[in-house]
Amino acid sequence: MEIARRRREGAITIEPFGPERLNPQSYNYRLGRTLKVHRTPAADTHAKHELEEIRIPAQGIVLQPGTVYLGTTVEVLGSTEYAMRLIGRSSLGRLGLFLQYSADLGHRGSKHRWTLELEATQPVRVYAGMDIGQVSFWQTAGAVLPYAGTFGHRSDASVPPPGLLAAG
Repeated sequence: MEIARRRREGAITIEPFGPERLNPQSYNYRLGRTLKVHRTPAADTHAKHELEEIRIPAQGIVLQPGTVYLGTTVEVLGSTEYAMRLIGRSSLGRLGLFLQYSADLGHRGSKHRWTLELEATQPVRVYAGMDIGQVSFWQTAGAVLPYAGTFGHRSDASVPPPGLLAAG
């Protein structure tokens, strides 16, 4: 498959990598061990956001409607040659769990564990290490300015290094 070939060549980063997570046009990424939620009842777009960190227990955690949960990928994902699109899995969407509904674009040159947006329309149980979404890699056209923003090379420190989280 092309994603595996381009990874071997160094154009795509997926660490840790599991060939069983490859799809014809994407790769299934996993949910990290922690979630964060806003502490205030109303998020203020002009204020600092205080977040509460929740460790996902072995028996999973039930996400509640009306709350935006921030998670991270287990995998470090990135590419020097491709832009990336992170989306949720359709099987989870059919359960009412939506991912990456506003920040699904990974810029060329970014490489890190990605912050995930999760929102449930009904109570949904999730588990650390579960396959939660898909990343696809897209060729860009024209002159490319590699991403140099705040999140381009930053990973959530609360996520264990690659290889420390077993598949769920």
